[in-house]
Amino acid sequence: MMEGKWRTLVLATVMFNLGFVIWFSFAPFTGGIAEEFGLSVADLAVVSSAAVIAVPLGRIVVGPLTDRYGAPVTAGATMVLVGTFAVISAFAATYEVFIGSRVVASLSGITFVIGIQHVSEWFEEENLGLAEGIFAGVGNAGAGLGAYFTLPRIFGAGWNGPLFATNWRAAFFYTGAFAVLVGVVYFLLGEAAKSDAKRQATKESAGVREWLYIATRYGAVALSAAYVMTFGLELAMNGWLGTYYREAFGQGDVVIAATFAATFSVAAGLLRPIGGYVSDVVARNETELLPWFDGRHREQWTFATLVFVVFAMVGMTGAGLTGNVYVAVAAGFLVGLGCAFAEGAIFAQVPAMFPDSSGSVTGVVGGIGSSGGSLYPLIFGAALLPNLHVGYAVAAATMVPILGLAAWVFRPHVAERATTGGWIVDAPERTETAAPAGDD
Repeated sequence: MMEGKWRTLVLATVMFNLGFVIWFSFAPFTGGIAEEFGLSVADLAVVSSAAVIAVPLGRIVVGPLTDRYGAPVTAGATMVLVGTFAVISAFAATYEVFIGSRVVASLSGITFVIGIQHVSEWFEEENLGLAEGIFAGVGNAGAGLGAYFTLPRIFGAGWNGPLFATNWRAAFFYTGAFAVLVGVVYFLLGEAAKSDAKRQATKESAGVREWLYIATRYGAVALSAAYVMTFGLELAMNGWLGTYYREAFGQGDVVIAATFAATFSVAAGLLRPIGGYVSDVVARNETELLPWFDGRHREQWTFATLVFVVFAMVGMTGAGLTGNVYVAVAAGFLVGLGCAFAEGAIFAQVPAMFPDSSGSVTGVVGGIGSSGGSLYPLIFGAALLPNLHVGYAVAAATMVPILGLAAWVFRPHVAERATTGGWIVDAPERTETAAPAGDD
C-alpha cells in the first residue's frame, strides 16, 4: 500500500481539487445562469461574492475541528455536505434556492484548511513548503483546469444529457455526486497523523483559549492579512474574470471567455509549489533577498512576492485600458503568478511557525484571507467606476496597508517573537503538557 504521507498527499489534493471545481463551477456558466434568472452584471458580482461569503467563517471553524477530530472525519463530512447541496442547486427552480444552495456548496472551499492540516501532520518541516505547495497548487488548479477549462467542454452549450437539458445544472449535479463519493473514500482510507504522539500534540492545542491566543499572534495576523490580498484576490479573480472578459471585451463565447479566465487560474494554481519550494530553499540556504529583514529568510521571500502582486494589479488596469484582450489575458497571468508565489510562501511559513496548531492557524489565515473573495468582486464591478478595468488598480491601493503591516512584523526583532507576541489575549495556562510531536 502507498506510504502514509504520500497517500495523505494524494487524498488531500484530490479532495481540494474537486472542492475548487465545485466552488467555481458557476463561474463559466454565468451567462446561462443570468439568462435563466434574469440577472444583471451587478447581480453577477453579487453571485460571485455570495459564492465565497460562507467560506471565511467555515475555514475558521473547521481548522480547530480538524486539529481535534482529525482530517479524515472533517474531510468526509465536508465533502458529503457540499456534494449534497451542489446536487440540490442543480434542481433549483428559483433564484433564492439557487443562491442558498450555492452558498452551502461553496463550503467546498474549506477543504483547503483540512488538507493543509493533514499534510502538515505527515511531512517534515524541511519539506513542508514543497509538500503544501503541491497540495495547494494542484488543488487550486481545480478552478482553472477544472471549473473554467474542463467543465465548459464536458457540459457545452448544446448539452442534452441524462437528467438535464441545461449544461450548468448537469455540471452541478455530477460534480456534487462525485464529491459525496470522495468524502466517503477519504473517511475510510485517511489516517489523521503519522504517529500517536503527533496526533495527541495537535489535539491538545485545539481548545478555544488556545485558538484565541494563536489567532492574535503577530505572525498569524500578518499572514492572514497577506492572504487576503493573495488568496482572497485569487478567489475574486476566479469568480470574476469570466464575466470581465465577456463584458469588457465582448467575448460572448462561453468557452473562449472561460479559456481566457483559466490562464489566471492555472498560473495561480499550478505554479504555487514554486512559491513553497523557493521558501524552503532560501530558508535552508539562509539566502538574504532583502537586507531590511536580516536573517528572516522565509519572510524576505514572502514580502517580495506581496510587492509583486500589488504592481501586477496596477498592470492589470493598464492592460485592460489598452483595449486588447490578449494583453489583458497576459496581465492576468502575471497576477496569477504573483498570487501563486505569495500563497506558496505564506503556507510554507504557517505550519513551520505553528507545527502543533496548523489546522487552527490555517483556519484563521485561510478564513480571513478568503474574505477578499467576497470584497474584491464588489470593487471590480462597482457601478461608480468609469469602466471594468479601473477596479484592479483600486484593489491594489487597498493592499498597501497590508504591505505596511507585513513589513513591520517581518522585521527581525518582531519576527523572532511573531508566534508568542500579539494583541489582546494572553498565553493560556496548561494543566498538562502536550506530548511532543515526534518524527515517528
